[in-house]
Amino acid sequence: MAGRGDDRGMTVRVKKKHGVKASSRRWLERQLNDPYVRRAKADGYRSRATYKMIEIDDRYKLFKPGQAVVDLGAAPGGWTQVAVDRVKSTNEHISVVGIDYLPVEPVTGAVILELDFLDDGVPEKLIETLGRAPDVILSDMAAPTTGHRRTDHLRTMHLCEVAADFAIRTLKPGGHFLAKTFQGGTENDLLTLLKRNFTSIHHVKPPASREGSVELYILAKGFKGLNLARDEPAEEIAEDDEEAGPLG
Repeated sequence: MAGRGDDRGMTVRVKKKHGVKASSRRWLERQLNDPYVRRAKADGYRSRATYKMIEIDDRYKLFKPGQAVVDLGAAPGGWTQVAVDRVKSTNEHISVVGIDYLPVEPVTGAVILELDFLDDGVPEKLIETLGRAPDVILSDMAAPTTGHRRTDHLRTMHLCEVAADFAIRTLKPGGHFLAKTFQGGTENDLLTLLKRNFTSIHHVKPPASREGSVELYILAKGFKGLNLARDEPAEEIAEDDEEAGPLG
């Protein structure tokens, strides 16, 4: 490698090596030169995705001390770290539970379940572990990519829909739901479901999302409760739609 890749404009270049794909080399160069990756390492966070959660919460105020939080697709644990910090969860009084089928290093103040959220009985185990209805449900779940954009979109949208169904069945009234989706398609049925059950819907592209990424987040705030949901549409925030591009 040439260069030291510090924050003064120097760029790390990865030398070509036999057996290393060009795509892998480009990914490594992007990681080494990403200011969010360097900042995460300096700040003690698990990944650059941590700053997406920080930026979203700074703007939309999801978390309050004492709240209960479920983090779906928690690996490597960056969102869990933010949730623990902002709701003041401790090992003595845990109010954050994360889940992923991938191993996650322990996060102080949280319980992490190494399970597949899609398996039978696992959603119920999450709530049992938390011990009460969640105030906030986060989902950064995404299906492994195939390279076929439409297929990848449909698979991740399915995870978003499953997470939304879980949120509507388990959230405390007034609670919030945040989930990963993709630009160009919050599916109409999902959007209609969320509008019916939440007071406002936001389409969010945080600054920490990489430029050119199709990644997008849908934020549903103010769960009405199963007995209060009506057919009136929720409020949508126009400036988020403009910022994020066309949707559903």
